Amino acid sequence: CLTDYKFTVKMDDYISYLNKVIPEKDSLKIVKSEAEKFQSSHSSSECHTMGITLYQSDNFQIQEIGIFLLGYAAHEIPESLDFLRNTVSKHQNWKVQEILAMAFDNHCKSIGYENAVPLITDWLSDANPNVRRAASEGLRVWTSRPYFKDHPSVAIRLLSDRKTDSSEYVRKSIGNALKDISKKHPELVFDEIHKWDVSSKEIKQVYNLAAKFLVSKP
Repeated sequence: CLTDYKFTVKMDDYISYLNKVIPEKDSLKIVKSEAEKFQSSHSSSECHTMGITLYQSDNFQIQEIGIFLLGYAAHEIPESLDFLRNTVSKHQNWKVQEILAMAFDNHCKSIGYENAVPLITDWLSDANPNVRRAASEGLRVWTSRPYFKDHPSVAIRLLSDRKTDSSEYVRKSIGNALKDISKKHPELVFDEIHKWDVSSKEIKQVYNLAAKFLVSKP
């Protein structure tokens, strides 16, 4: 239809525009700004379509804009969330994985963090460590987010459940997220981590990170 044709032309024009304004040097500020501007004036369906298209770019910063758009669209377009989880999570560039974490957080914000708890739990249990880390890293600082700000024990429980994660990359994120929480809620984090058996090297790694501002390490 004519509307689809106009949007296709618009996509081509937009990609040309991005190729001109995106600098060679990595600029998260510009990436986030361009994604926000597009999202503010387009429907979730258009954000999804543009997000998938931009992800095909050879320019990883343009890919990142696409990832942000998919995160914005996901509350209305389930396929956007599926694409983030099943495709973006397999990207080899660590910078892209950082954007995946931010896009996941944007989605949780859109649907409400309390409503997002089952989804967060699900992502934290995914077989792919990039998906698990997107959840733990994306919500940092967890207790600065609505709901978790008033329910820090929920955040601590969700994170602590991953203390034996098979991925060091994920365990570092878990430990650092608990460390963040300990700045405002030292007693809650202290009570949790002192239940742990630190004879396990995996648990000890998370413990050492989480306890940085609390106590001397074992």
